[in-house]
Amino acid sequence: MPTKSEAALPGARAIARHVRVSPMKARRVVNLVRGLPAREALTVLQFAPQSASEPVYKVLASAIANAENNERLDPDSLLVAEAYVDEGPTLKRFRPRAQGRAYRIRKRTSHITIVVESVPAAQARAAKAGVAKATKAAKAVTPETDEEPRPAKQAAPAKQAPAKKAAAQTADAEEGTE
Repeated sequence: MPTKSEAALPGARAIARHVRVSPMKARRVVNLVRGLPAREALTVLQFAPQSASEPVYKVLASAIANAENNERLDPDSLLVAEAYVDEGPTLKRFRPRAQGRAYRIRKRTSHITIVVESVPAAQARAAKAGVAKATKAAKAVTPETDEEPRPAKQAAPAKQAPAKKAAAQTADAEEGTE
């Protein structure tokens, strides 16, 4: 039975199993590309300094190739819809230690899965534009004037003498003109 995500948009996936990199290290890299356009994600992975970026790059390139060849999708309209890393089998090795002891060394493996989906180019541009419009709208809501924001009302002193009151009003008027 197809799930919601499979029925919604056409796409393809690629899985690399038993990759000799720990899942935690691979998840750091996968989190960089989740939700990005596929071409942009390839560029991010190409220049990422982590060693796990190479196998993730290969899996993403394979998913793009699957979408292009098997599903006949445009590679420029692909988006990284899902990307996750599962733990694979752990290789157990022993290393000699002092006084005849041996410590267990765990060599962890990963299963890397990436799913790409085709998103119409206009919809992808609209999503990017929506983010830009939201930031512009947030800036428009906050007025950008030269005067400083005034603090919340504070309790006024009991009574001021008339001369002090007039001096305070004059000082306020001067601040407003600057």
